[in-house]
Amino acid sequence: MAKTRSGGGLTRTQQAAKFLGVSVLSGAVLAGIALPAAGALGLAAKGTVEGFDTIPANLKRPPLSQRTTILDSQGGKIATVFSRDRTVVDLKDISPYMQKAIVAIEDNRYYEHGAVDMKGILRALNRNVQSGGTAQGASTLTQQYVKNVFVEEAGDDPDKVAQATQQTLGRKIRELKYAIQVEQELGKKKILENYLNITFFGQQAYGVEAASQRYFSKRAKDLKLEEAALLAGLVQSPTRYDPVNDSAEATKRRNIVLQRMADIREISPAEAARAKAAPLKLKVSKPKNGCITAVSGAGFFCDYVREIFLNDPVFGKTKEDRAKVWNQGGLTVRTTLDPKAQQSTQASIKDHVYKSDKVATAVTLVEPGTGKVLAMGQSKPYGFGNNETQINYSVDKNMGGSNFGFPTGSTFKPFLTAAALEEGKPPTQVYPSPYQMPYPARIETCSGKPWVNIGMKQKLENENEKENGPYPLRKAMNMSVNTYFVQMLEDIGMCPVVKMTDKLGLIQGHGKKLNEEPSTLTLGSNGISPLRMASAYAAFANRGTYCTPIAIESITAPGKKSLPVPKTSCTAAMAEQTADTVNTLLSGVVDSGTGQQAGLKDGRDNAGKTGTTDARKNAWFVGYTPNLSGAVWVGSPSQQVKMENITIGGKYEAKVFGGQVPGPIWKDAMTGALDGKGSPQFKTVDIPEPETDKDKGKNRDRDKNRPGDNKPPGQDPGNGNDGGDGNGNGNGGDDGNGGGWGDIFGGDGP
Repeated sequence: MAKTRSGGGLTRTQQAAKFLGVSVLSGAVLAGIALPAAGALGLAAKGTVEGFDTIPANLKRPPLSQRTTILDSQGGKIATVFSRDRTVVDLKDISPYMQKAIVAIEDNRYYEHGAVDMKGILRALNRNVQSGGTAQGASTLTQQYVKNVFVEEAGDDPDKVAQATQQTLGRKIRELKYAIQVEQELGKKKILENYLNITFFGQQAYGVEAASQRYFSKRAKDLKLEEAALLAGLVQSPTRYDPVNDSAEATKRRNIVLQRMADIREISPAEAARAKAAPLKLKVSKPKNGCITAVSGAGFFCDYVREIFLNDPVFGKTKEDRAKVWNQGGLTVRTTLDPKAQQSTQASIKDHVYKSDKVATAVTLVEPGTGKVLAMGQSKPYGFGNNETQINYSVDKNMGGSNFGFPTGSTFKPFLTAAALEEGKPPTQVYPSPYQMPYPARIETCSGKPWVNIGMKQKLENENEKENGPYPLRKAMNMSVNTYFVQMLEDIGMCPVVKMTDKLGLIQGHGKKLNEEPSTLTLGSNGISPLRMASAYAAFANRGTYCTPIAIESITAPGKKSLPVPKTSCTAAMAEQTADTVNTLLSGVVDSGTGQQAGLKDGRDNAGKTGTTDARKNAWFVGYTPNLSGAVWVGSPSQQVKMENITIGGKYEAKVFGGQVPGPIWKDAMTGALDGKGSPQFKTVDIPEPETDKDKGKNRDRDKNRPGDNKPPGQDPGNGNDGGDGNGNGNGGDDGNGGGWGDIFGGDGP
């Protein structure tokens, strides 16, 4: 007669045994329950046949998370990213030694029983009763697979992982019912294949293929006997038996697996002896995960691709849905990145700006007419160390960029010019353009409520006193005359400029529309990202048609299923004649204006504009050819460094201008990116520019002495700047957002 407790009932162990017997007799076959001899078993949770029957019958098996490979436009690998390093393989691609080893050590009667190993349960139960604890479990390999499915579904949620692994009778019974289901649905070989692909082998390796690569740098199908035994031994405790950190313990465990294989006659005693005598011979491959491993400085582009996936509804209705797909991985993402353009961009950056410099540079190249992002790089490498950052200076805040973007200075003037031309202003338009003037008394806005210069206190000036008009448009653009363009804004009002910038996709880095203020719509005082500037200028190259930027060409999911990807949207932002006129004007900037140091050689048509903001905290060159557009920003990411008496890229600069530092970066990056490509020409327009002899003399003197962007190094560049207001009041782009540049990165500096 069974012993009873003092209260007269059965002991916990006897209750468990009775429950087990009743369940078996009733046809609800149970297995794999490692029952302790004492302690709360939670039998009430699922402790009856009725409870067993209420468990849903269908086990949902989520796709296994795998690594995602990001490729460039030519199919070259940029980086591998994963939440779990796993490569799913078929059973035929797994060494027979591995299949035999895992069965031998985890469930040596695997092919003899169903979902339940009754002999194993009774043996384990007996030993646990004798030991007074949980000395031995009896989960079949099928049940272990089911448990791993629950863990995989839990992902990185600690609460869900805890629920999936909690040691309760209720969970064991739940595993059991699902084990019966998968045995019926999948069969032994498929379950073994799934198990070897899902289980964790330590060192961030999930599945046998990743484990084989991690420890031996070879395919799972090529594993030798002793190597397979080592991996099979890891499953019980990947940390305890980790061969990288404890070779002695790992060897001991490997030999136990080999002995078990010999005991059940999967290998001969001689084979086991030879394998036991073999050294571990690890050939460890360190896990390479994430955009930090990207080639050719493409870490930020890699991160941009990830952000696109997580933010674009084409990949899922909610951010959670999109994150789930990304984390499951197994994707092959082919991008627009041109390897030649990327290498050229990164080489130019490296030559001109050092990562240890007080300032940084960001460069983005975009293809006109397609919106394809061909290159993206910056001088502060992608990473976590000194002089490294994970902030992508080329993009908006919501895509991993800075909080506000960066003030663009006079690179904004072509947008105002395009708006004026669209309003009917002739390309020969002349304005008085004095050296210094107050902002206009009032300027019309889109709202109908005019902007007013209260008390006429807000003033601006040109680069130096010799810049004193009148000037026609072409000269004003070449010399970047501030007062000319403010008078142009007064003439047409702000609304045409706002509408033009909307058509060109221009917004501030934090996602808000540009401020409807003269300093913003003339001198570029609002922060904008290099990607948006390159894309907007690409519309000029594309004869007025703006195309939204894209970075992903195609995505292939597991099973070679193609996923939809975002497409570029191209719309006419201006008339072709307007774009042709702007192209003609900006060609003059690189031929004889402030951007001469950026001009491309070999007869290739090119155009662009320089920009330098108040206090020289930002310098830009944005330019293009008919088939490539690029934006270069140089400055302090925190907006705290004035680029005066500063060394950049090993070269001393008394004062930095847009044509002087960003210009050569642009030139070198574009030259390499365009190497071997065609040299299409702009369709230009004739812009008459009559001058008096006095005007010619003034212009010769001005060009000779101009302290602006085309000033030869070593000469006094004078006061003020190209695109600033010269008064230090912030209207030239000092704060770009009405203040607050100290927290451009939310207190987290680059």
